[in-house]
Amino acid sequence: MASEVGAFVLRRGGNAIDASVAAGLALGAVEPWMSGIGGGGFMTLHSASEDKVSVVEFGMKAPLDSRPEDYPLTGKATGASSFNWPQVKDDANVHGPLSIAVPGHIKGMALALEQFGTWDWKDVIEPACKLAEYGLPMNWYAGHIITSNARLLRNYEDIRQVYLADGLPPANLSPTGEMNRVQIGSLKHTYRTLQKDGPESFYLGSIAELLVSDLNHAGSKIRREDFAEYKAFVNEPLRWSYREHELFGPHHRSAGPTLQRTMGELESQLQPSVGGLPSANDYVAYAQTLLDAYQYRLAHLGDGKRQDISGATTHLCVVDKHGNLVSHTQTIMSTFGSQVMLPSTGIVMNNGMMWFDPVQGGPNSVAGGRRPLSNMCPIIGELSDGARFAVGACGGRTIFPAVYQIVSFLCDFGMNVDEALHQPRLDVSGTNLVSIMDSMSDEAVTLLESGFEQTRVRSNGVSPVLFGVPQLILWNPQGSSQGGCYIPSPTAAVVAA
Repeated sequence: MASEVGAFVLRRGGNAIDASVAAGLALGAVEPWMSGIGGGGFMTLHSASEDKVSVVEFGMKAPLDSRPEDYPLTGKATGASSFNWPQVKDDANVHGPLSIAVPGHIKGMALALEQFGTWDWKDVIEPACKLAEYGLPMNWYAGHIITSNARLLRNYEDIRQVYLADGLPPANLSPTGEMNRVQIGSLKHTYRTLQKDGPESFYLGSIAELLVSDLNHAGSKIRREDFAEYKAFVNEPLRWSYREHELFGPHHRSAGPTLQRTMGELESQLQPSVGGLPSANDYVAYAQTLLDAYQYRLAHLGDGKRQDISGATTHLCVVDKHGNLVSHTQTIMSTFGSQVMLPSTGIVMNNGMMWFDPVQGGPNSVAGGRRPLSNMCPIIGELSDGARFAVGACGGRTIFPAVYQIVSFLCDFGMNVDEALHQPRLDVSGTNLVSIMDSMSDEAVTLLESGFEQTRVRSNGVSPVLFGVPQLILWNPQGSSQGGCYIPSPTAAVVAA
């Protein structure tokens, strides 16, 4: 439904940035467990008229009053976090009010639209307003998501009243046999207020007042100052060459620098074979460079000393007829974020504090006003023949390994969109475990199992999702484009305008 919103904007003359912003806003109404206006993200875009790549950064930020002492360690090796951090008492960094970071989504969407879009804010948010008023359509997949998270949802009253009102997920069909639709609290009113009062109302106006009041009542450390001082940024991209191709991505708070470093290592370990397929030895190279990448990433990367500059995730790739390209990742972190729905607005807040390492003293440890190291990796690339592509993924720590291999498939093997997205992949996500898609060749599986201490062969299915979930669009200088995804979600779609 959100993809159709983006296509609608393109049909009405909007550009790729207009479409991406409209679809991103719509996702908060139709995929509220993955992303929404209580979260944040990154957008990497290519402006065709300027022939320039830019990055819009709108990630979450720790409250100014946050302290490491808010997240005392229990002494257990691993907590409920999917990031393998040491366990925090009561999993306070994973769910509940102290897991909430200051959201940047609305600020980022407004900034992207202002600098690169062509539509007015009131028009670009209108489809999201209508979807919020329509209500969340229930189907088996929505029911599966709610059921899978029921143990946490039932502990937080406002979100429980929406998704587990009688102790069970909403039925797929209404009593009259029609598709059941669920109203997400007061979200429809919040969207209309954002439309009427503008995006600044989220940070300085009437919505900000409601947010701060509800957050304070819940026990969050977010104050009015946190919203008032929050900034999104338009930055120059990280740019590097890989063989004869050019790649662009976000800077140090993302997985962009890790991708740059790891592809630099891959360049000397893998021999390109245009028209061929990765060999068993190539997969060993992927696995080893990913193991090295995460070891370095978790030890050395993060925001470091605070500066004044700049699990459940959704990704969008968009191209328009002019050749504008967008790779846009947004998230509320875990499924249903912090599990905290603010009663006055119906917004499900992120659990962005889970991105921080709860161990004190590191470059990505908790500190007031710090922005955490994220796994998002929206990339724009230019191939040696002049074709450009946008690629990204969702899936927490599995994002970067998926993007890394797909970029290699494009650049090293000359694959087209369909081939690159459906080529078997592996995953290494911060531990020594190498997960292997069961569609990989027997030769590659055998070599990986013999070369690495911990391996598992698993299917890339609907649940659990064990590999990154990618999207890819390729645009060539003649003006034609291809797009595709390898997404186990039955509600995802590739839509052409």
